[in-house]
Amino acid sequence: MHKSIYGALALVALSALPALAQDTPITQISTPPDPDTVQLMPFVEGLTRPLYITAEPGGDALYILEQSGQIKRVEAAGGTPTVFLDISSLISESAKGGGYSEQGLLGMAFQPDFAENGIFFVNYTDTRGNTVVARYTATVDGVTPDSGQLIFTQEQPFANHNGGHMAFGPDGYLYIALGDGGSANDPQKNGQNLQTLLGKLLRIDVNAEQGYVVPADNPFVGGDGLPEIWAYGLRNHWRFSFDRATGDLYIADVGQNIWEEVNFQAADSTGGENYGWVGYEGSHIFQQDQVADNAVMPIAEYQHSSGNGCSITGGYVYRGEAIPDLQGVYLYSDYCSGRIWYAYRDDSGRWMSDIYLDSGYQVSSFGEDANGELFIIDYSGTVYRLEPKG
Repeated sequence: MHKSIYGALALVALSALPALAQDTPITQISTPPDPDTVQLMPFVEGLTRPLYITAEPGGDALYILEQSGQIKRVEAAGGTPTVFLDISSLISESAKGGGYSEQGLLGMAFQPDFAENGIFFVNYTDTRGNTVVARYTATVDGVTPDSGQLIFTQEQPFANHNGGHMAFGPDGYLYIALGDGGSANDPQKNGQNLQTLLGKLLRIDVNAEQGYVVPADNPFVGGDGLPEIWAYGLRNHWRFSFDRATGDLYIADVGQNIWEEVNFQAADSTGGENYGWVGYEGSHIFQQDQVADNAVMPIAEYQHSSGNGCSITGGYVYRGEAIPDLQGVYLYSDYCSGRIWYAYRDDSGRWMSDIYLDSGYQVSSFGEDANGELFIIDYSGTVYRLEPKG
């Protein structure tokens, strides 16, 4: 249970979908971005199973998560990373070996005013395999592993599909990804069950000194679902991100047998979207008895065939300055193939998506620095920076 300490090309561009209505501005692009204008340059090498990189708000430092429990800090200009926090003693044993595991240190989010208060949050699976979200405070003397304050725990019935990504939204609330509980085919039917937090995107207020509170405008407050739920019908959303220019939300959800998908939520959404799992895998019916009339279809999807891969890795809408050709374009990848795709809305407001480039890496995550420049992580141990050629 969830607990709180307080209460033909196999890629498919869904261009036939109608433009999504919203009040917030949208970025419309006339032509696809040109892959010949960019290159991936090594930024940090010699890492051990890196899973995420994120920027320190209001500062120049970047932080890299290693699955076994270390967070390493590196200056934005590059250099040798240093250990910022080591919580490996708290982490699932499976994340510390050489075999495949979906457990470990999975997410990190800095409070927006981190420069003033030093507060940040981590998401990991503990020695029992359950999800933990904890608050830490960095001081001039650093941060110690035993200084974490428990915010949230969630029992995990299986060892996979833990989600783990976290990010603060433009509204100042913390959003948390929880997968459907694992195994295969969602055996517990968690995706469509509003009485569990598994298979959901959560939204909580962590601005109090301890614990969390549920925002009063969450869609299921006083309704038919658990109040922490912001969106549901998700299998194992591996990285979501907010467009820093518009506030729109992009959610990459890992598929089961055939389809990987990107979901979209407009900035003016009031929450409650149902992204369809386990009734749908992508836009395709997966379990007929779980099909819901309110399911929201993805903006892009691709098949596992034709060398496309097996597991989507969500990225970001590019809002940096170094690569004007990418402005407003969402990038995402696949862990198995290393292919990187783009997605954007064309001049008519229709979603377009296609392969951008082949990285050749095991892309475990994207990252964004304080200026909106993008990084990709090769799980084998290197962080690359996306840069203009020449």
